[in-house]
Amino acid sequence: MLWFRRATGALEDKLRTQAARQTHILQEWLAGRLGEADWFGGTAFGWADAAVAPMVNRSVHYGMGPLSGSALARWHQRLSERPSVAETFAEFNAAAGRMAAAAELYTTGGRRREYRDHRLEWMIKSGGIEVVLAGLRDDNIRFSWPSAS
Repeated sequence: MLWFRRATGALEDKLRTQAARQTHILQEWLAGRLGEADWFGGTAFGWADAAVAPMVNRSVHYGMGPLSGSALARWHQRLSERPSVAETFAEFNAAAGRMAAAAELYTTGGRRREYRDHRLEWMIKSGGIEVVLAGLRDDNIRFSWPSAS
């Protein structure tokens, strides 16, 4: 919706509301796992932090980050100060800045959006089946290999 304008109006509002609600639930779950520790693995940055980092950072990027001052927000701040993570987050921000320019390719069929399991599941369970059906009708979405045709 944000970059490729797959939904507008009431459907967009509905899907954005669902995304915000689901993000909040995920962040509550993550906060429970983090507790008051500095890192998900306890005292040192580790694999769990690296796995969680992209999800929380994207939420922050989209204005749905953890509550200010919360343990999860403090974790994200610490994480963002690590040079390797800061570099990766900067790469994401640069790529995100170019995504809107690609919207026309995806809406005209110049490039077809791939609907793998996670994207398809989210769209359907959140009330966006119309988006999937329109993509099939307009031939601007695809599914992973091998194709049905």
